[in-house]
Amino acid sequence: MQPFRSVLRALRSAGSSFPAKAVVAALVLALPGRTARADIGIISPAEAKKLIEADDPAKRPIVLDTRGGYKDYFRGHLPTAHHLNFDTLRGTDNGVPVQYLPDDLTKALLVRAGVNKDRLHLIYATGEKLPNDEILSASMVAYVLEKYGVKDIRIVDGGLPAWKAAKLPVTQEYFGNPKGALPEKGNPDIALTVDDVLKRKPGAVLVDARPHNEYVGDDEIWLRKGHIPGAISFHWARLMEADNTHQFLPFEKVKAQLAAAGLTADKEILVYCGTSREGSLLRFYLKHVAKYPNVRLYEGSWKEYAALKQHPAETKENKPK
Repeated sequence: MQPFRSVLRALRSAGSSFPAKAVVAALVLALPGRTARADIGIISPAEAKKLIEADDPAKRPIVLDTRGGYKDYFRGHLPTAHHLNFDTLRGTDNGVPVQYLPDDLTKALLVRAGVNKDRLHLIYATGEKLPNDEILSASMVAYVLEKYGVKDIRIVDGGLPAWKAAKLPVTQEYFGNPKGALPEKGNPDIALTVDDVLKRKPGAVLVDARPHNEYVGDDEIWLRKGHIPGAISFHWARLMEADNTHQFLPFEKVKAQLAAAGLTADKEILVYCGTSREGSLLRFYLKHVAKYPNVRLYEGSWKEYAALKQHPAETKENKPK
């Protein structure tokens, strides 16, 4: 009862102006044994370790190693980590490579990986200096889980390097999750189609998360050069620590940069990149670290748009409005 009494004392000191709903919420928060609400965000390696080693197996998280290199998984991974190669969730569709798979195939892969509507999911990959971009596999898988209705997801901040730097245990033992169970209702509204992008509302911010050289068409990668007309440029790596691309910078450190780019919480923000991985990272940060309310991802991204030659492209730099 001690937490209850502490809350009551605080409420009495606040006076009668304290809203009734807030009183109820505060009392519920103080209940002993109350579990934390489901959320999507980041978690420190130390806290992740505590959860993985929970006494009650039913309360342990589903741990997903999302790295594309299976030999990396063999060399060492977090205890109880199940390998879910991010790229198994994509394939060529109508000639366009790395498109997201149909719902039935995706659901089957997630269920086989043990994704469970009632469990917390810890997702990680590798983080090193650029050009290492393995964090994008973690944010992409987090996006897919969120799209299919999973509400409790954390990316391990700093990834495997931060885990090792903290001298936490690594194993080579395989770990197979039992068959999962997805939520009945997904969250498809976080995804955008090309038509959604083309018909976007006035005032919506379209942002390209690729490196700036690709944004302006100085590359040897893409079928067409440049970007979607009206898009601004904000490279995803600006949100990460320079010496560990898996470690997120605190929002206060990047808030001014985001605002200068026109990326503020009051805007509707539409994100894309090359294949949607970079965009998934930018969206994850804006939505789940910065807590912006309205951020969605164009899944087809530039690799799809570049093939739709009926739609224009541009190479000029667009300034934030």
